[in-house]
Amino acid sequence: MTSMKTRLLTAVIAIPLILLVIFLITQTFWVATVILSLATALMTMEYLTASKLAKNPLITLPALLFSFTSPLFAHTKYLLIPLFAYIVMVFFIMILKNEDVTYKEYAFAFSGTFLITFGMSCFSYLCTFYSFFSAFFFVLVLATPWMADAGAYFAGTFLGKHKLCPKISPKKTVEGFLGGVVFCILTAIIVGLIFQNLIYKNTEINYMALVAVGVLDSVISVIGDLSFSLIKRYYNIKDYGSIFPGHGGMLDRCDSVIFTAPLILCINQIIPIIFVRIV
Repeated sequence: MTSMKTRLLTAVIAIPLILLVIFLITQTFWVATVILSLATALMTMEYLTASKLAKNPLITLPALLFSFTSPLFAHTKYLLIPLFAYIVMVFFIMILKNEDVTYKEYAFAFSGTFLITFGMSCFSYLCTFYSFFSAFFFVLVLATPWMADAGAYFAGTFLGKHKLCPKISPKKTVEGFLGGVVFCILTAIIVGLIFQNLIYKNTEINYMALVAVGVLDSVISVIGDLSFSLIKRYYNIKDYGSIFPGHGGMLDRCDSVIFTAPLILCINQIIPIIFVRIV
């Protein structure tokens, strides 16, 4: 129960800060872009620290540069430039410094850095390309996996009996997963209702698309969570960081977001979730 109290206390402190960010986003979408760029670089640093590669500037500096710049360019025609520059830098350094940095180290660094940056760049794209709805997508992308996680945590704590994936995440249960699905669907619908009725009154929300987001998001978020848990088990660490007491680091909080942001982007491109009502 101590862990639950710590998690709740952290949430109480974090929620006002998130609300402040949402308010700033309604003023200008660039706020979201800069925040997501900084968060992406921080998550990349935590990922590299887990494997003890962060101490090597030949690996860290190109990775951080790529992680920070990609979300900034995600909604522009220059979105591939940071990726191409990162690839060139990585192999150029390997050619020059092949005795100091192994291919195995760079392969691990590149794969994780790309995964984190790709997911967060999709997040940035949603908040900037659809700039009028920046706050809506910012909330939707964060709220659905986080509430799925919260639902899974509470359902698993009080009802959990059957282990979901004990070798990777011993505390996850089938009952918790089902609770996460319910929470995720309800959260997606509630976010739609709030924005349509209180914030964007001249908009239409496709609630069938939000239900699809809730169902698929809850599944994909678990895959994202377990994927990064697998890396933690490999390196025998509990958390990627300690920024959020009871929750771990930025990567611990956003591991599922990295997977679900591209999903929401894909759903929105196939079935638009929100659009301006034509009067």
